[in-house]
Amino acid sequence: MTDYTVEFVNTDETITVSDTQTILRACLDAGIAQEYSCRVGMCLACSAEILEGEVTQPAAHALTDEEKESYALTCMARPQSDLKLDRGSYPPSIETEGGAVDAAAADD
Repeated sequence: MTDYTVEFVNTDETITVSDTQTILRACLDAGIAQEYSCRVGMCLACSAEILEGEVTQPAAHALTDEEKESYALTCMARPQSDLKLDRGSYPPSIETEGGAVDAAAADD
């Protein structure tokens, strides 16, 4: 078991996450208010853009293979290195033409 540092940019929050633990579980255990809903990799509520580092998230079904390289679903993602994440950043597949997140798509 290896521990990694996960830093959330724009909030100055940092936690330690085991490679056997999801980022969401570590957030909840640390009292960090990470948004989530389904907890099974389908709703995208827990999205975070990966600014630095790598995760494994084989069950992140709501992300395309390309999006999995740049975004993490914190309910599924387990760190494989130290990370810098931007919470609340959503993948392009759920953005509308105007650039705003489509709430109906996020709720599905």
